[in-house]
Amino acid sequence: MSKIEVDAIDKQSGSTLTLGGSGTAVTLACGATQTGFGRTGTVDWQTGSIKTSTFTAANGEGYFANTSGGTFTMNLPAGSAGAIVSVVDYTNTFQTNALTISPNGSEKIGGIAASFIADTEGQSLTFVYVDGTEGWKNVQDSTSNAVGNPNLVATGGTITTSGNCKIHTFTGPGTFTVSQISTTAAENVVSYLVVAGGGAGGQNYGGGGGAGGFREVKSPLTPYTASPLDGYPSAPNRITVTATSFPIQVGGGGAASPALYNPGGTGSVSTFSTITSAGGGGGAGAPVGNSPTVGGPGGSGGGGSRGGNGGTGNTPPVSPSQGNNGGNPDGNSSSGGGAGAAGSGCNAGAGGAGVSTQINPAKGSPATNFSGGGGAASNPTSGGSGGGGGNNPGEPGKGTDNTGGGGAGNKSATGGSGIVIIRYKFQ
Repeated sequence: MSKIEVDAIDKQSGSTLTLGGSGTAVTLACGATQTGFGRTGTVDWQTGSIKTSTFTAANGEGYFANTSGGTFTMNLPAGSAGAIVSVVDYTNTFQTNALTISPNGSEKIGGIAASFIADTEGQSLTFVYVDGTEGWKNVQDSTSNAVGNPNLVATGGTITTSGNCKIHTFTGPGTFTVSQISTTAAENVVSYLVVAGGGAGGQNYGGGGGAGGFREVKSPLTPYTASPLDGYPSAPNRITVTATSFPIQVGGGGAASPALYNPGGTGSVSTFSTITSAGGGGGAGAPVGNSPTVGGPGGSGGGGSRGGNGGTGNTPPVSPSQGNNGGNPDGNSSSGGGAGAAGSGCNAGAGGAGVSTQINPAKGSPATNFSGGGGAASNPTSGGSGGGGGNNPGEPGKGTDNTGGGGAGNKSATGGSGIVIIRYKFQ
């Protein structure tokens, strides 16, 4: 008969009994019994046998049940005190195709002689057989949904959600930081809106300020109603993010002209990654004597004053155009250009219209207008739709902040600041 080597034994003092040496397996012979070892409340998980059809469980085993192909049943073994069985939703499909857990014969589950239906996504269950009164008791019921996130993860700005999309809104400088890209390459192409600061209006019957440049791309995976200036899918406009930080610059509005006859200040640029929107051109100042003055160039051009043309929009040029020209005056002044239309040449002309987008529903309903031009000097209360000077009730003539609106002429109202919005699928 084989011997069991004992490293150390002291029955009276209760010292530890060690069987075998380090790294040596101790095996009980066939037919041998053991007592005192017991089970510690755990199971041996059967990782090499994923269950996809009806089966009978064995005491002390745990199973991964794959119901993606349809429902089936796990039959519990005949109960004996202390018997234990576990099961987990392998493919997170129990909510679609439930697993039926059936007791043996007339035995019970939780005191009821009936099957249990596992129909919760990611559910994991552990049953221990207690006695004939209660039968199998569920001692652990949880959802095993601690899964890796396959989606794009980012921080920065003010974050809101709309359906399956996250929206990051920057009304000032910041950083859009991507900590994880999506495992689906197409989901790393983000939607964005980049609006620059609007130009200020010119002094003393000067022209209205041009709107800040407007640039937008709508990814097909982030559904919303975009503006007519959506630049997708043109490669220069499309941005595929990587796991890095993207500095965000939000342009301020152009400053009021410091003295009589001076033109309004140009708005500042807004940027996201490789996309830059140009600040709106300042409105022309009133002419000195018979010398005409022209509106400044920019995202949209500033309006001209008597004898001088409006500034050139879409400067520098991009496609789709980021804005339009300022008006060429019929009389003393003209209005600034907007993203949706050129400025008017009329002395009392409204600013060039802006454009609307639903990229961020929180910014307005059903859509928000951006990049309207400033009104002409004789009509400083009529800016272009989209925050142009004249549409700001708190300070008439000033371009509305975070819309890129141009400031109105006459008293050289300041332009409105810009905005950057980024939208992507996150679930």
